[in-house]
Amino acid sequence: MPAEARHVIVADLGFGDAGKGTIVDWLAGRSAATGRPVRAVLRFNGGAQAAHTVVRADRRSHTFAQFGAGTFAGVPTLLTRHALVEPLALAREAAALSALGVPDPLDLISVDRGALITTPLHAVVNRAREAARGGGAHGSCGIGVGETVAYALDEPDLALRAGDTESPSRLRRRLLALHEWAATTVRELGDPTSGPLPGVDELIRAYLSFARRIRLTGDGEIARLAAGGRLVFEGAQGVLLDEWRGFHPHTTWSTTTFANALDLLAEAGVDRGDVCRLGVTRTYATRHGAGPFPSEDPSLAPLLPEPHNGTGRWQGAFRVGHLDLVLLRYAAEVCGGLDALAVTHLDTAAGAARERLRVATAWRAGGTRITRLRPGAFADLDHQRRLTALAHAARPEMVLPDRPWDELLADALGVPVAVTSWGPRSGDKQPATVDEITTREDQDRVPVS
Repeated sequence: MPAEARHVIVADLGFGDAGKGTIVDWLAGRSAATGRPVRAVLRFNGGAQAAHTVVRADRRSHTFAQFGAGTFAGVPTLLTRHALVEPLALAREAAALSALGVPDPLDLISVDRGALITTPLHAVVNRAREAARGGGAHGSCGIGVGETVAYALDEPDLALRAGDTESPSRLRRRLLALHEWAATTVRELGDPTSGPLPGVDELIRAYLSFARRIRLTGDGEIARLAAGGRLVFEGAQGVLLDEWRGFHPHTTWSTTTFANALDLLAEAGVDRGDVCRLGVTRTYATRHGAGPFPSEDPSLAPLLPEPHNGTGRWQGAFRVGHLDLVLLRYAAEVCGGLDALAVTHLDTAAGAARERLRVATAWRAGGTRITRLRPGAFADLDHQRRLTALAHAARPEMVLPDRPWDELLADALGVPVAVTSWGPRSGDKQPATVDEITTREDQDRVPVS
């Protein structure tokens, strides 16, 4: 494959919120500088709960949920079969983008027919279930992503997919079954706050309109796109929230590693050597909502401005802490290794928190010093629960950073830094070795040890 068609998979190595969107926006806008146009941004996991904020040089700002973060640069989005689509939220996001000057946003998005549909019915059940957990809440965005996946696993023949919107009779049949399930589940959970469920006829009208307006795709679409230029795969959430590798039960119902994207590329006939696995990390750690966070330090919060993140009704508080190399090494390992890093929030680390930020090089738990978390067998949730208990009990060993953040991270993870980010705009990015990484056919891949 020619060098200009090299593809990039962007994944967050933490608990989310590392700045994937701003890196995707930067990659999408590099066509003029590099002569390698980005053909499409592909979403390979997650759904409408994504929140990838992009700030443009002209001060336009948008938090992308379902549209890819390359939209301002005019790059189309494909929601693959591994992504979930919420048509009502998609229409609202399109209207918001139109108001920001994006012409005909819905012309810039297509959806695989196999993508699951998240409905308001899933969202109501999601919120009722999380409320029923009380003090044992798992953490949720309250949009219904987990319920969408769980229902599809329990009722594979009734799960609603994008392709079903092309058949009114099949759409009605599946929505009636879904409505009955939602009503029964909410009643069993005893949630008095959920209110009346949306009507089936109302949803049918909306989804038939969706089918008329959105381009639905199938097999062969990714191969077609790959033949036309570079593809950028935009991940959602973070590796430490992965459904099988995260700290159970505080996880997402989604594979957040590179696995889905690599599978899609392999199916499209793309050679593994034509793929750059780009891991994104901040210079400090963050977590939204419940779950273990060994390096958490609430005293840092006033020193680390966070204009695009806050406390949510379902998601919980936005938490901050010090960079944790134990967790980063674990994320890189369960990803199967990295080819390069994107280091974000360097401007924040150089600000008021500069003298306070530390690096966790190891954990102490039960008299044991831990520098590596051992991955378990794939899908071994008992192992993941043990990791969760360990992380809750761990106390980090902190040291002062002894070199620039990008050098520290490159040494710790054994891969080069491709780009550093000193602010939210594309112009705040400084490419390091990205051109070499994404164009040299003889580039040696550096495995994670």
